[in-house]
Amino acid sequence: MSGHSKWSTIKRKKGAEDAKRGKLFTRLAREIMMAAREGGPDPESNAALRLAVDKAKDNNMPKDNIERAIQRGAGVGDGAEAVEEIVYEGYGPHGVALVITVLTDNRNRTLADLKYVFNRSGGNMATSGAVTWQFNQKGYIEIDRAGADYEEVFLVAAEAGAEDVQEEEDSFVIYTPREDLGAVVRTLRESGYKIKEAELIWMPNNEVELETSQAMQVMSMIEKLEDLDDVQSVASNLRLTDEIAAAFEAA
Repeated sequence: MSGHSKWSTIKRKKGAEDAKRGKLFTRLAREIMMAAREGGPDPESNAALRLAVDKAKDNNMPKDNIERAIQRGAGVGDGAEAVEEIVYEGYGPHGVALVITVLTDNRNRTLADLKYVFNRSGGNMATSGAVTWQFNQKGYIEIDRAGADYEEVFLVAAEAGAEDVQEEEDSFVIYTPREDLGAVVRTLRESGYKIKEAELIWMPNNEVELETSQAMQVMSMIEKLEDLDDVQSVASNLRLTDEIAAAFEAA
């Protein structure tokens, strides 16, 4: 299983904790806003937005909340003009590279929150471009493997523009060029496949291997960053092994 898939699985298992902390709706609204900002407010023509809205409905997010998030992301309604997407860069413990994507209406607040986590976790922030050169941005899609055939999924995805399809324990993971994510998601959905995740990710060109205890320090920092309300995602070049993933889940 790829590092991103392992981290996604861990986050899904920890979803109940997010709900208890009252953060789940905030995260869902941010996903909707991001999708509406990228592809427009119509879920029928914006595959990423449709996925985000479906996820929100599955988690019983009120319809009014969903509509407000769509409008705000699309630049309609109170405060819409102030929301912006920013990519921050830095290094965590043991020199692990980090790329943090945020959606914020207050740059100063967001930057202060990020600096606090970096300082408390033994990391340091970097200037724009100092870290992202070590990554490529790709589309990432995870579909339910139940009842699906690899060769058929590969043909459908490749025809729509996918670059690679990988088999995992209970999923097929599809990677696409950044600009083709929406088209591949739409084609897979129209072909009847159940999509579990679909997003843009930063994929490291090379991964850093650490001992479990060192990797846990990095994972703890990433979790603290992702707990910040403005943070949409955190990418790293840490090699996330099964041993490290199991240790983090058990912590």
